[in-house]
Amino acid sequence: MSPEDEKYYENYMDLFLAEGWKQFIQEAKELVDSYKIEEIKNEQELFFVKGQINTLMNVINFETGIRNALDMEAGNDPSI
Repeated sequence: MSPEDEKYYENYMDLFLAEGWKQFIQEAKELVDSYKIEEIKNEQELFFVKGQINTLMNVINFETGIRNALDMEAGNDPSI
């Protein structure tokens, strides 16, 4: 792994250890959980909520994606 790649992953690992990151992810999960399908009034609102949830899930799963990429970069198989 190049020094640039090492620094890239190191920066993210530092971020993921921060209390602020954990708080941010917890709030994103709570927001996803707050959506109630029975409260969606029409198709336009459905598409809006779907987009919101998709975006939040990308953020929530970001750490896992980075960790998997780091494992693959380091030659480890994260699926094992």
